[in-house]
Amino acid sequence: MTVAEHEKHPIAEQLRRLSSSDPHYAVSFVDVLLRAAVQVRASDVHLQPTREGLDLQWRLDGMLHQLGSFASGTSSDIVTRLKVLADLLTYRTDAPQEGRIRNPSWSSEMRVSTYPTLFGERAVVRIFSAANQLMFPRELGLPDETLNEWNTLLSQSSGVLVISGPAGSGKTTTAYASLREMLRAPQGVRSILTIEDPIEVPLPGAAQAQVSPAFDLSTALRSALRQDPEVLLVGEIRDPDVARGVFNAALTGHLVLSTLHAGSASQAVCRLTDMGIEPYLMHSGLRAVLNQRLARRLCRCARETSDSRELLGLPVSSARIAVGCPDCQQTGYAGRVLITEFLILDSHSVSRTAIHLPDREWDAASLERHAVQAGMIPLRQRGIALVANGTTSPVEFHRVLGDVGLVVD
Repeated sequence: MTVAEHEKHPIAEQLRRLSSSDPHYAVSFVDVLLRAAVQVRASDVHLQPTREGLDLQWRLDGMLHQLGSFASGTSSDIVTRLKVLADLLTYRTDAPQEGRIRNPSWSSEMRVSTYPTLFGERAVVRIFSAANQLMFPRELGLPDETLNEWNTLLSQSSGVLVISGPAGSGKTTTAYASLREMLRAPQGVRSILTIEDPIEVPLPGAAQAQVSPAFDLSTALRSALRQDPEVLLVGEIRDPDVARGVFNAALTGHLVLSTLHAGSASQAVCRLTDMGIEPYLMHSGLRAVLNQRLARRLCRCARETSDSRELLGLPVSSARIAVGCPDCQQTGYAGRVLITEFLILDSHSVSRTAIHLPDREWDAASLERHAVQAGMIPLRQRGIALVANGTTSPVEFHRVLGDVGLVVD
């Protein structure tokens, strides 16, 4: 959908009919906007202040779409209304703030983040899944063999499980789904603690802690070990101190889940070594790396093509490409599909050999070659299969995975 088409969205038209001089303008605007965002399953709503008012965007299936420009309000202000709902300080406009909106009638919990800019406060609303939409690993769309191996690892008593990928690849969703699987496991109750920044969704059965300037990740991790946990979720491995803390926890008999920003499973291993994790710690502690991406799933309105120009150089004989219809908001896509590669260090033993080469005589590419030779199915091979079976398009493949190195030699 083009910008012009987005600005003709029924919700945009409804918002434009509201009078900015009405004392209840901000209340009505926010209510209409957030209800619509929940209805279309937007993950984020952006309100960007400009000289004239507010630019409004929302994120659907990972892509940001423009809804248009609107008045911020004459006698009532839209961003101020969001701050009231999120219990933020309305008089404080010179510093970032974060809060939550809990409205049962919307069936979703939301996080509001404000940020001072040149023309006023920018606000972003993150919309979390409704309680009845929260997932377990089986509902994530993992390949069957990956799902079975991942669930087996979740039943282990110690070790580090890393979920890697770039921002917006669904790492936190996978982590939460994994914890829910543990909490319902028939083996018995386990003591589960989380250290997050921020806490995204309340998780009954787990003790969740949010870091702060006075309670950083390293401090929280050391303190958590005194709480008799069996399973720890560390929101993200960001620096060497946290990395060492995660591996020390694993080596003292805890199962630790964490996320890491990395482009591939092999790059995740390299990042950990760059953070100072020695080969013997990697060998003893790291159980597996699940690397993932989220690609948009084609709507049923997609059309079939065998035109080589539309296949964009992918090794497939035909594919489906996006068209657009009212059901998918004219985007051509509806929902998202997970693309994964799964490096298990016990099974892909060649990877262990590579890790132990002296003086870092290996890099991410060579480590990936070792892993593929040992049985790992790389990310791009999974992606090509999704294009071949019509789940996603060649354009989306290239947007998510790039066009370099489609297969590992």
